[in-house]
Amino acid sequence: MIITYYCIAILVVLAYVLGSIPSAVWIGQRYFGIDIREYGSKNAGTTNVLRVLGWKACLPVFAIDFIKGFLAVTLMSFLTYNSDISLAMIINLKIVATVAVVIGHIFPLFADFKGGKGVATIVGAIAGVDPAIVLLCFGVWIIVFLISNYVSLASMIAGCCFPLFVIISSSAAFVRRGDTSVTFIIFSFFVAAMLLWTHRKNIARLKAGTESKINVWGSLKKNEPESEEE
Repeated sequence: MIITYYCIAILVVLAYVLGSIPSAVWIGQRYFGIDIREYGSKNAGTTNVLRVLGWKACLPVFAIDFIKGFLAVTLMSFLTYNSDISLAMIINLKIVATVAVVIGHIFPLFADFKGGKGVATIVGAIAGVDPAIVLLCFGVWIIVFLISNYVSLASMIAGCCFPLFVIISSSAAFVRRGDTSVTFIIFSFFVAAMLLWTHRKNIARLKAGTESKINVWGSLKKNEPESEEE
């Protein structure tokens, strides 16, 4: 088990390093000559990139952030070689990797520890844990966004649905295998709570009717210059 613990430690560190890849910062500097952290909401995240630089920059930033989250978590699957590690334990270790990669995104080693909020990265990480849950949350996000044109509102509602989908998935897993991860359930509630907390300014603007909108064609209706989405 000593070798196993060593492997786990290496994979957690690797998850943080992957999370530290500042795609928004690097793409902004390389192709647009700006530091995205000096514009808009000053966050190195996909939504701020969309608002400041448009879809051509947003899509690759989202893809990279998603992939680094997915890859960091998927690497934990290599530990299945050890028969002493149960499926529930593998899920728990994937949650640890999720935390590490998101911390890397928020406090990137390669960008002066100033990153984004990690929404795209955590979506990619959860896809590595349970893809079906991500698809369900994305479906909720799409529906709410198309109806409201509010990215922040869609993100919050999809995030609040996340624990519900995890509970349903975990219950089904318990019926099939008699094995489930309580850690995953607790983590899902933590993510939902943190998502609401990080969007508290968006909530205030939604109540005041001053939150920014993005229509389905990509044009931006700004009532306020800054957004706290990511």
